[in-house]
Amino acid sequence: MQTQDVIMQLRKKMGLSQSELAEKLFVTRQAVSRWENGDTIPDTNTLKQLSMLFGVSVNTLLGLPLHLICQCCGMPLEDDSMISREPDGSLNEEYCKWCYTDGTFVYGSMEELLDFLTEHMSNESFPPEQARAHFAKELPKLKHWAERC
Repeated sequence: MQTQDVIMQLRKKMGLSQSELAEKLFVTRQAVSRWENGDTIPDTNTLKQLSMLFGVSVNTLLGLPLHLICQCCGMPLEDDSMISREPDGSLNEEYCKWCYTDGTFVYGSMEELLDFLTEHMSNESFPPEQARAHFAKELPKLKHWAERC
């Protein structure tokens, strides 16, 4: 889906006219019309405002098929319901809601996360030793852990 379609769909879902949406964002109705016609795309700050207003990620607004993964645990962030939120309610597209909640990381150390992942991700075909070795190799590649090491 294209940005123009996403914005129009979300605006209508909220029951807002173009003028009402423009008023909430402190832009003109013509600006909203240009977005919905595909003539322009909102600037970065406006995309953030739209994200907050509609409760969706900027990725969703842009209609991009980006394949986001949590930069703490590596879980695919397949839809906006899995993405973490900042204390102000905005979405943080770098982390899942299970690793990062309201501005705080859940796991204080990689060992703590490794223990959790080993317990919950192992099974008959992925035994605990193999699971732990796999995650111990992959986690340091993720932004959160790479910055700490």
